Amino acid sequence: MTAAREVVKQLLRASREQDTETFVNLFAPDGYIEWPYRPAGAPGRVAGHDELREFLTAQANALVRFDEYRNTVIHETTDPQVVIVEYEAHGTALRTGAPLHQTIIAVLRIRDGLVVSYRDYLDPLVVAEALAGAGDA
Repeated sequence: MTAAREVVKQLLRASREQDTETFVNLFAPDGYIEWPYRPAGAPGRVAGHDELREFLTAQANALVRFDEYRNTVIHETTDPQVVIVEYEAHGTALRTGAPLHQTIIAVLRIRDGLVVSYRDYLDPLVVAEALAGAGDA
C-alpha cells in the first residue's frame, strides 16, 4: 500500500467521523480543497489550515452527516503523488433529515504524506435537494 493511498484512507475516515482536527492535519499548511462544480455563493476553494477548519466547523459539518462510504475505490496513477478516489457517500441532510446519497470522485495530490490539493467532483444538485427536503428543491 502506498503512502498516498494510506493518506486517502485516513482522510475519508476523518471526513466520515467529522473529525475536523485529524482531517485538517492531513493537509499541508497551504493545502486546499476545491469544488469545480458548485452552486452560486458556495466557495470554489478553501485553503490553509485555518480556512479548512473554519469551513468544516461552520458549514460542512453543520449541513450533512455521512454515515457510510460504500464502494470505495482508490486509483493510483502514473504520478505517485496523484490519487483518484471514487465512493458513494450515504448520510443525512441535518437541516431537513432527508437522506443523502452522493457519488463522489476526487483527485488528490499528496506530497510528503500531506494533501496539497483535493479536487472534489461532487454533484451539488444532490446536496441542494437534500438540504431543501426530499425532492422539494
